[in-house]
Amino acid sequence: MQPLSGRSVAVVGSGFGGLSTACHLADAGADVTVVEKNEQVGGRASSLERDGFTFDMGPSWYLMPDVFERFFAEFDREPTDYYGLTHLDPHYRIFFKDNEGRRPGRAPPGLDVDADGDTIDVTPDREQVKAVFDAYEPGAGDVLDDYLAQSRENYEVGMEHFVYEDRPRVRDWLDPSLAEYARGLTLLGSMQDHVEKYFDHPKLQQVMQYTLVFLGGSPDTTPALYNLMSHVDFNLGVYYPDGGMNAVALGMADLAEELGVEFLTDHPVTAIKGRRGGFKVETDGAIGDVLADVVVSDADYAHTEQELLPPEKRQYDADYWESRTYAPSAFLLYLGVEGDVEPLAHHTLVLPSDWQGHFDQIFDDPEWPEDPAYYLCVPSKTDDDVAPEGHSNLFALVPIAAGLDDTDEVRAEYRDLVLEDIAENTGVDLRDRIVVEETFSVSEFADRYNSYQGTALGLAHTLRQTALFRPPHRSKALDGLYFTGSFTTPGIGVPMCLISGEITADYVVDDER
Repeated sequence: MQPLSGRSVAVVGSGFGGLSTACHLADAGADVTVVEKNEQVGGRASSLERDGFTFDMGPSWYLMPDVFERFFAEFDREPTDYYGLTHLDPHYRIFFKDNEGRRPGRAPPGLDVDADGDTIDVTPDREQVKAVFDAYEPGAGDVLDDYLAQSRENYEVGMEHFVYEDRPRVRDWLDPSLAEYARGLTLLGSMQDHVEKYFDHPKLQQVMQYTLVFLGGSPDTTPALYNLMSHVDFNLGVYYPDGGMNAVALGMADLAEELGVEFLTDHPVTAIKGRRGGFKVETDGAIGDVLADVVVSDADYAHTEQELLPPEKRQYDADYWESRTYAPSAFLLYLGVEGDVEPLAHHTLVLPSDWQGHFDQIFDDPEWPEDPAYYLCVPSKTDDDVAPEGHSNLFALVPIAAGLDDTDEVRAEYRDLVLEDIAENTGVDLRDRIVVEETFSVSEFADRYNSYQGTALGLAHTLRQTALFRPPHRSKALDGLYFTGSFTTPGIGVPMCLISGEITADYVVDDER
């Protein structure tokens, strides 16, 4: 008999953590109902359709393909049973906003220099990337090999022993075997300290640190262990799932339905009442309340505790949530544009010379960045189905501090600043060619996803908010309530949320046994 036969589970929220949990619990025999606030599944990986354009509203980078392969293999499937994949070349392009500090006279393939700044491509070709690094700093290409070797070791050991295996208590970290696993890993210090040991040139440091955006941290506060993201970037590659990241969410939902999961969309949850064996999940949807033996929340952790539970069933008070460090929110421009947008790549980063200044305006002195770092995604470079013929589909994403005031006036001014900055630093002037335009920012993250302070990602990966210092998967105050998603371990990002769902499901199965 399956371990959860005869047991019912309500999963609140259908982000990647909720979808993963639902699949694992249904596979264990549970009767699973996913209750989703919005009109479509996927959580932040929603899709926006306007006049023939289809936009990924949230995540757009398909990284760590091994995690997706492992997830589907648990159910004797493969990712390509549900969506196609294209290995991007280049992985991404970077426009630096100034030309300062470049060694003149060196322009290998992938390094294009013009009057406005440097442009580099990071491609699957390691030798090409090494040539780019050497152009900025003699010998940096060989140093890159050393850096990535350390990154690979951190990734392989870290994933097996510190990511897939949850360690929620201090005593879990006193296992003598951990000392052997951790030998040689980069565990101490910040990412800034770690990268500076390898590369002197500030632009090369930026290349190695841009992935911190996916972790919601800054170079000074993110633990050096996360240099493992460079292995993800340079060695594992960057892919595009046909139809975008929403297609991945839909594929997981299809798998869930094959396993017997029921989905209720347009059902905002208003309260969670009861305890193990007798929960009632109250909703505003047409079906009404959902009864279950166990509840798993993939909704924003703080929202679940502060809004859906009575005070005596909360693990943390308002002061706790106020004291946390949150990953950035974002200012997003979804744009349908006439014509092409050369020279932008599918993934393009535009980085300012004052790299740290941008992080300071997110974490230390919150304000709208004066000289923003931002990301441009152009899926129509790869996928003909996301834009009408003769048009381009793109969005611009500027990381900004969670909790900022984003009035219509502020957003209109910032929209003009971003479009001007794109024209000035990439040579692509979009302003007279826009046929579809939508914005999304702090207030929408809060309204659509019940996101605390409008954070786009959840809790940042600071040293004090990593591993056992993140909120637990099991509620310590309400028996039978569990959590999954980016607030829990292993943390932020689509692959991490897939793993979080597996960890949560394991806890449910263990406890029900």
